[in-house]
Amino acid sequence: MSNLLQAAFSDLESELAKTRVMLERIPSDHLDWQPHEKSWDLFKLARHIANIPTWVGMTLNSDGLDFSVPFPPRPVATTPAELLAEYDANCKQALADIQAATDAEFGKTWTLSKGDHVIFAQPKKDVIREWAISHMVHHRAQLSIYYRLVGVSVPPLYGPSADES
Repeated sequence: MSNLLQAAFSDLESELAKTRVMLERIPSDHLDWQPHEKSWDLFKLARHIANIPTWVGMTLNSDGLDFSVPFPPRPVATTPAELLAEYDANCKQALADIQAATDAEFGKTWTLSKGDHVIFAQPKKDVIREWAISHMVHHRAQLSIYYRLVGVSVPPLYGPSADES
C-alpha cells in the first residue's frame, strides 16, 4: 500500500473491527424494534451497516452509481448470524479492494446520480472516506442508541462505555 493510501485509510481496519463488535450484539428479540415511526427497525439498520463496506469496491470499480437504475437482487440476511457472515465477507472484500487500488484510481472522480440529476461528484478517496467509513461510523452510533434503549450493553469503542467498566 502506498504512503498516500496508508495515510488516507489507516483507520479502516479499526473501524471495521469496532463495527463488528457492535453487530455481534444484535438482540434477536428486538429485531423489529424502532425508536420512532420514521426510524428504521433495528435489524434493517444493522443490515444497512453490514452492507456499507461494499461501497469501497463499488466506488473503486466503477465511475459512479445511478439510483434510477435498479440494484441487482442480492440475498438478504434474516438472522444475526447470517448478517455477521455477510459483514465479514463484505469487510474482507473492502480491504482487498483498498489493497489492490492505485493512488491514481483514488484520485478519479466518482459520481452519484439519479438519472440526469447529479447528487455529487467527488474523488474516489473522498467518497470512500465519507460514504463508506464515516457513513458506517454514523450508523454505528445510531445502533448504539438503539441498544441502550432496548437494554443491550453498549461496548467500549473509543474508550470506556457507561455499560461496561
